[in-house]
Amino acid sequence: MKALALTCILALALGLQAQTENEPSKHEAAPEDVASPDAILKAAYDVISGPAGKRRDWDRLRSLCVPEVHFIVVTKPGSADPVASYDLNAFIDAAQKALEKEGFYERSVANRVERWDRIAHVFSTYESRHNADDPKPFERGINSFQLANDGKRWWIVNIFWERERPEAPIPKKYLK
Repeated sequence: MKALALTCILALALGLQAQTENEPSKHEAAPEDVASPDAILKAAYDVISGPAGKRRDWDRLRSLCVPEVHFIVVTKPGSADPVASYDLNAFIDAAQKALEKEGFYERSVANRVERWDRIAHVFSTYESRHNADDPKPFERGINSFQLANDGKRWWIVNIFWERERPEAPIPKKYLK
């Protein structure tokens, strides 16, 4: 009985410590950005899209994400590591460097949402262009968004993606 009580006390203490260490973003989200899974995806795509050299609104991205968010990309076949993973600041640093050189406009062309209670998983098929009016994308792929709702708003927990390759085309069911 004492062991059970001690375990409960430790769990409560650790839970309280985790809450203070992992406070929500200090950047206030616009309510319309976090009202639904569709809204938060639209906001995320909006943040990263724009012309070459334009500094993106990284505080807006921060406001969409839990502090522990990860951005994970499946690497090219044959790479030493199957994925490259970035925390929020590393993602911002890498993205800003790339975005200074060329324009980048990414948009969702189809979303498949699986949702239960306060969690949602969205397979979001994307197209990327260097200019908003380019007739064809230079890249397509699937972003896998994991989302959580705290009872007041949606949060991005992870974004995990893979680029389409000739030997791995996007299945038709993800293009509808």
